[in-house]
Amino acid sequence: MAVNHISNAMIEEISQERNNTLVTAVYRDEKNNRREEQRIRMVVGPATVVVNSNGLRGNAGDLKIGMVVNAILSNNSTRSIPPQAEAFLVEIIENVQGNSTTVGRIVDIDRMGRNFTTISDGNFTSIIRFNVPQNIPITNRMGRGMEFTGLIPGMRVEVRHGNFMTASIPPQTTALEIKVL
Repeated sequence: MAVNHISNAMIEEISQERNNTLVTAVYRDEKNNRREEQRIRMVVGPATVVVNSNGLRGNAGDLKIGMVVNAILSNNSTRSIPPQAEAFLVEIIENVQGNSTTVGRIVDIDRMGRNFTTISDGNFTSIIRFNVPQNIPITNRMGRGMEFTGLIPGMRVEVRHGNFMTASIPPQTTALEIKVL
């Protein structure tokens, strides 16, 4: 049985499908000396071994957005975007480290990829790309819920997000809550 090992993958999204938990994570693929950022959707099923940072066995319910994990996956993956593969082992390396809040103006939105980019105070060093999971709260100026599709470039937003960010340009993180200001 061929396996694929990924290291230091940051969990971006978690959803349920029948008896499985689907865990989308981003990691650096360092094959061929190219440090490309990749996404994978791990199928964490009843037979998947989940080990916490203390080495104790857990389950899929222990996995949270923002955690950093190592995983051993089936080498057989779907050709979808992101590819999907069965997880045999998921090892939690780093628990969620709390969260931060960023206020900025939306400069770009990728509706298909469910992400947007902000800039704070016109400072180009403050550009951040936020990946937006399906189930996070998004509220308008009145505090009422709204859809991701209602966000448009130019809007000023307050985004609560994990303290973790990728080393890409621009840095990326997962939005936990979005408020339009």
